[in-house]
Amino acid sequence: GTMGDPVQLKDEGNKYFQAGDIDKAIDCYTKAIKVCKDKKVLAVIHRNRSACYLKKENYSNAASDATKAIDVDAADIKALYRRCQALEKLGKLDMAFKDVQRCATLEPKNKTFLETLRRLGAEIQTKLKTTFSTDSRVQNMFEILLDDEVDKDKKEKAANNLVVLSREEAGAERIFENNGVPLLLNMIEKGKPEMILAAIRTLSGMCTGHKARAMAIVHMVGVDKLCSIMAVDNEEIALATCNLFQCIYDSFTGGDKREFGKEEAVVLAILLSLLEMVGSKKVSGHGRDQALNLLSKNVPRKDKRNTDNSRSLFTIDHGLKKILKVCGQVPELPDQLPLTENTQLIASVLLNKIYDDLKCDPERDNFRDICDQYIKSKIDPNDMDKTIHAINTISGLLQGPFDVGNALVGHQGIMEMMVALCGSEREVDQMVAVEALIHSSSKMSRASFIITNGVSLLKEIYKKTKNEKIKIRALVGLCKLGSAGGDDYSMRQFAEGSTEKLAKQCRKWLCNPQIDTKTRKWAIEGLAYLTNDADVKDDFVEDEPSKDKTILYSVACTLVNCTNSYDKKEIIPELVQLAKFSKQHVPEQHPKDKKDFIEKRVKRLLKAGVTSALAVMVKADNSILTDQTKEMLARVFLALSEDPKDRGTIVAQGGGKALIPLALEGTDVGKVKASHAIAKIAAISNPEIAFPGERVYEVIRPLVSLLSTDRDGIQNFEALRGLTNLAGFSEKLRVKIVKEKALPEIENYMFEEHDEIRQAATECMCNLVTCKEVQERYMEDGNDKLKLLVLLCGEDDESLQIAAAGAVAMLTSKLLISFKQTAQWLEILQRLCLHPNPHIAHRGIVTVFNMLNSDDTELAKKLIESELLEILSVIGKADDNPKRQDAINAARTCLVKAMDLGLIKPFTCPS
Repeated sequence: GTMGDPVQLKDEGNKYFQAGDIDKAIDCYTKAIKVCKDKKVLAVIHRNRSACYLKKENYSNAASDATKAIDVDAADIKALYRRCQALEKLGKLDMAFKDVQRCATLEPKNKTFLETLRRLGAEIQTKLKTTFSTDSRVQNMFEILLDDEVDKDKKEKAANNLVVLSREEAGAERIFENNGVPLLLNMIEKGKPEMILAAIRTLSGMCTGHKARAMAIVHMVGVDKLCSIMAVDNEEIALATCNLFQCIYDSFTGGDKREFGKEEAVVLAILLSLLEMVGSKKVSGHGRDQALNLLSKNVPRKDKRNTDNSRSLFTIDHGLKKILKVCGQVPELPDQLPLTENTQLIASVLLNKIYDDLKCDPERDNFRDICDQYIKSKIDPNDMDKTIHAINTISGLLQGPFDVGNALVGHQGIMEMMVALCGSEREVDQMVAVEALIHSSSKMSRASFIITNGVSLLKEIYKKTKNEKIKIRALVGLCKLGSAGGDDYSMRQFAEGSTEKLAKQCRKWLCNPQIDTKTRKWAIEGLAYLTNDADVKDDFVEDEPSKDKTILYSVACTLVNCTNSYDKKEIIPELVQLAKFSKQHVPEQHPKDKKDFIEKRVKRLLKAGVTSALAVMVKADNSILTDQTKEMLARVFLALSEDPKDRGTIVAQGGGKALIPLALEGTDVGKVKASHAIAKIAAISNPEIAFPGERVYEVIRPLVSLLSTDRDGIQNFEALRGLTNLAGFSEKLRVKIVKEKALPEIENYMFEEHDEIRQAATECMCNLVTCKEVQERYMEDGNDKLKLLVLLCGEDDESLQIAAAGAVAMLTSKLLISFKQTAQWLEILQRLCLHPNPHIAHRGIVTVFNMLNSDDTELAKKLIESELLEILSVIGKADDNPKRQDAINAARTCLVKAMDLGLIKPFTCPS
């Protein structure tokens, strides 16, 4: 027959199927279906192909093929049973049940059919029960929640159950189907904070990951309603509503972009409403913070490779002035917007993120122009309140997109305005002006005016004022202008000892609860500059770290200074001599910044619980945690984890978990430092405790990133150590390590010149070898990789041999590898079996057993004909010895195997 003969193709398919080559069988059946005209034959081929698809776990194809056979013959029992199996796997239990019922009617005595019928019947019953019970549970919860008579505890319990239920798909669907949204709105209307919270959290669960339901809920509740809930003066409710918005936003923008029409309109409506909230007096400080946070998180592009920055442009058009208005608020004046301590900083960060998202000069010019017009419209020599609003707005820009603020300070009249305000009678004017001066006095500042006149202006104010708040701010300005020296001991602006006095003054302010938080923040900032001074650092570490979150960056700077974890320019002794000779300036290190001092400081910080403080900082609002702050925190963590003995403390205080976000986002330097700290912790901790829950899987990528060749040797080494520990822990982690493409990197390091790195890589591979994908990798390329592993077994370094021999022993049990290609393989194996180190000997003998146990009789013969037989006999006949027992037992097993194979005559071995 020709290739076009359906019957012949079908028979050929059957042969392949019998032989277990399913793909080829499917091929033949598919060709046969194309050319077959006979309905009955066609039904058989479909039925056969259905069996193939079942084997391939392609259940929907299996079901549709079976259906085609059943359409021809309704009593085709094979096809019916196959369709039943496929439908069950697809979760369509009732349909599967009908099919097997049919089979049992046709063959009432068939045990398989009866068993399946019973099992499916039971499963359907349980499923119905749970559906009904969720329904009644949902209704029951709402009854409790909406009944005014029920006591508080019972209500709270019901509310929490509802939140938990909404987080599972089935539960969310039930709440929605049971008229849940109006009932939740009713709970919100009643206005009890804990009820509102529960309702909002339930809605969040219902909106997560379900675009259609999220859309329906937005329409039923309304964006304005959500905004008005978020505007309430209650931090928890504002945060929960912010999370709900985020869930809705993620459901709309996640996944499939193609059908992104109506959602886009809703997203823009949400952005507009949030911008309205930013500038509205009716919104509480907490609500404003969350509106700004949502904009920060969702307006700028997550990934600069995506070229669409239309959301930022939309925000600039519809809301830049509103964000500037927030920056310009002066809380000391009457009739301002409600703010929290963080609001203005969050607004500055948002401005920075939006400005950063712009792609070309015209877009940036437009941003600057709007800011410029806004400032000009506010400056009015006859209205001081409006004027200081303008100056404060500039301060906000200087803390956000610095270039924009810097350009504005350079504009005509602005600087003069600041100077005039410094001399004003009103303290609030002085305060706003001093703050603006401080923010504009940075190394990058255009205002050379400030650098030349700032110091005398601020000294004047510092001496004159009786107001502590202004005194502190003036002091910070002086420190900032004077801190250009940094780590350098010899460039002192202040007289010896006076910095310590100033620092003591700052600390006094810090510890004074009478002083408002904002001012305390300035005191910390002053300390951050002063702690560039080593004497001050030592004092500071003895103080308790402060707990306010706006001062994160400053605290982080302070900690970086205390742990000296910034990148130093190395000072080379020859250069110092040369420089002294040629009168050049050499940065000198303060005697207290030498290594042992730093170590003591680190220990004191750890004892004071600094890790918990850092963990709190990492969890802080995204908007406050800028990339620079993240980098600072990563540096501190790395300094703290230097000594292996301290790593347990860091883990106990949640340091492992806190490091993960620092390693995933931030500046490149920061991510590397955080990843390096993770590597140090992962190498010696139980991963389940150090990185609890699902977090442990997020640790792999930062570790793998340290394997890249542009990282230095110590980072490569510690990352390998961390991965080794994780790979020894669970199959799921091994699979994740393979998925993150770590294998090629690890293999490269197995042949690195550097002994320690080579050993670490081999140990890592030894732990990975139990993973199926790793074994496949060793099988696929003609055993070159295995040859290299065998060669590593022949190295001199014992720990390297243990690791390599362990990997070879593992691999040979899974896949048979004939080592015929490596000339030295037999000699290396013999050396392993004779090794004085019992671990290495045991691994060598297990490898021999695996080879004897394979199907390769040639190989087995070759082994027994070599000196290995004698080696095995000597080891196997030795007396029991607890130190070497594993090796002795393995040798005896080998000898028994060789007897079974008929390669040696039976002999008696000591029992």
